Order: sequence, then C-alpha cells, then structure tokens
Amino acid sequence: MTGNPPAVRPARPFFSSGPCAKRPGWTPEVLNAALLGRSHRSKPGKARLKEAIDRTKALLGIPSDYRVGIVPASDTGAMEMAMWSMLGPKTVDCFAWESFGEDWVTDTIKQLDLRDSRIFKAPYGELPNLKDANPGHDVVFLWNGTTSGVRVPNGDWISDAREGITICDATSAVFAMDIPWKKLDVATFSWQKVLGGEAAHGMLILSPRAVARLEAHTPPWPMPKIFRLTKAGKLAQGIFEGETINTPSMLALEDYLDALKWAEEIGGLPALMARSDANLNVLARWVKECGWADFLAKDAANRSNTSACLKIVDPWFAALPLDAQAGAAKKIASTLDKEGVAFDIAAYRAAPPGLRIWCGATVERADLEALTPWLDWAWAKVKAS
Repeated sequence: MTGNPPAVRPARPFFSSGPCAKRPGWTPEVLNAALLGRSHRSKPGKARLKEAIDRTKALLGIPSDYRVGIVPASDTGAMEMAMWSMLGPKTVDCFAWESFGEDWVTDTIKQLDLRDSRIFKAPYGELPNLKDANPGHDVVFLWNGTTSGVRVPNGDWISDAREGITICDATSAVFAMDIPWKKLDVATFSWQKVLGGEAAHGMLILSPRAVARLEAHTPPWPMPKIFRLTKAGKLAQGIFEGETINTPSMLALEDYLDALKWAEEIGGLPALMARSDANLNVLARWVKECGWADFLAKDAANRSNTSACLKIVDPWFAALPLDAQAGAAKKIASTLDKEGVAFDIAAYRAAPPGLRIWCGATVERADLEALTPWLDWAWAKVKAS
C-alpha cells in the first residue's frame, strides 16, 4: 500500500546535479546590475570579470602564486584546454571511476593519441588505487565523481616531490570539499555546479608548475584558438586578468558574482562545506532507516557531499532485468517530478539504475528533510504498480 502523499513538500524542489539550485533567496532582481549592452573588453567589463576571478581565489583559499582564469565551454572546455595544452612530454596516469573520468581517458588515448598512458579504472561506487600514481608521470583525475557519488578522500597520494603535473576536474567538488591546492597543478570547474551559476563558463586554475609546463612545451597537434594559453612561448596573462578568449555572458557573470557574495556573507568556504555535509547527513540518516536504498559509494569515507548517488537494494528490484530496473528507477524520479517535489533526480544515463540527489550548499537542509518521506512514498507506489 502506498498511502497518502506526505503532507510537507520541499519549498524548493531543485535537486539537479547541474545546473544546480540557486542560492537561497535568489530572485531575478539580483541580475539588475549586470553590465549589459557593453563590451566585455571595456574597462568596466574587464573589471567585473577580474572581480569574479579575485573573489573566487579568495573564497577558495587558492595560493597567491596560482593563476585563475575564466575560459569558454564550461568545465569541459577548461579541462580540454589544459589537456591539449600541457599533455605530451610525460607518460599520463589517468584515473577513472565514472562517466566523466572516462571522457578524459578517451581524450588522452583516442584524441591526443598518448598510447603509452596508464589507465586505472574502478566500477561505479568504487575508487581505483590512487597510490598507483607515478610521481614521474602526469596525472589526470576527478576530485568528485559527479555521476557515481564517489570522491577522492584527500590528496595524500599525490607526491610533493612529483616531476609530472596533476590535472584535476574539480567541478562538483570546489566550494563543498577541502581541496589541498598545493597538490593540484591544474584544477577546473564550472559556474553551474556547487554555487548554482549558469552554464557555458569554465574556470581554470594553474600552479606555477603548470605555467612552467605551458611555457616549455609546444604541443605537436593543432591548437584551436580557444585552447591557446600562450603567445610567443609565454603565458597569455590577460586570460587571468579578465580578458577572456571569447565573449562571456555578462548576465551569467553577474549571477556568479551574486553567488560568490552570498557565500562570503554566510561565512565563506567553511560555511559552504558545513551546509553540504549537513545535507548529506540528512540522506545518510534516511538511508540507514529506509530499507530499500543505499549509497552507490561503497566506502563512506569516499562518499560525495554534493552529488549523492543512490542505488536500490530491495530484493524485488534486484530480481528485475536490468532494463526493468532502469525503468523502475526512472519512474520514481518521474513520479516525484510530476508531484513537483523533486526535479531532475534520475541517475545519470551511463550510471547504474538509481537516483542522484544534489546536496550542495545552495540546497536547504529542510528541503531534503521534506524530500525523504516523498522518496519512500514514490518507491512504494512504483513497487506496487
């Protein structure tokens, strides 16, 4: 029996893993100050872009000698810009445990044709042995697997005496996890993840070692204009001072600035991490009691506090053929979507059948607490059907 729907609904049913929920209290009026109808290369335009860079660097605690720039094409653009520009001089160790990590493996092996690369993979829910990383090699990895809910627990496995560079896709980790920047030579993310910004803009963070690689290495393959980080063998400094390679959206920029200011006002990075942890704890308590769902991440120490990926462990579900499992999981998500209590929580298309619920700092804990009875209700309804 499914019973009546729960009485309390989430006030904000936005649990998408990207674009993520807007910060609490957001309204379109926060965009009124956007620098519209002006060139992004005007003095005010560059100043506004530089403000976003400076606020990002300060909020995340990025070292003063690291460079932060705004680049095209979201996190994907930032990652591929780094990979196309810097890989080649050394063997590459790629670590993958979900779909986006697999994308970087594909880029390394099939697109850049770096066939001497070493690939370390793990199935959804697990991590490969990160200690297999060779300090003499370059390393490409994610900090948080957005589609598996499995994150790197720390940076202890990265050698301080490494000869290669580390390239990290950190898009669903920044602003929610404690990242040891000195372990990363390249880090990338996008505005639409943890702070709920709008799409299409990527952030590229470079250590001095990454800059040295850029200035010493000339890639043997053609480099599209939007990938070019150097000019005459030197770093294109303007990219890191607000001179973007292509035209950014000043409206999206204003939205990102609003999110950064909100984060500062509530207490900065510690407050953002605490909100994400508290949100994850709501789901952890529910999982312990519900009896039909569990985290996809096998080790709690590696469990993401942003993209909480759930598998269904009920024996009835396990007995279904795989296509029926996928259909049942999607039906739970669509049932909640139709009720208007949870949008966009189906598991990623390449992930095992289940649910994915965003727990980042822009989500309110009370909304997750209101959601959990609805999860039970929708599960019972689908199982009964």
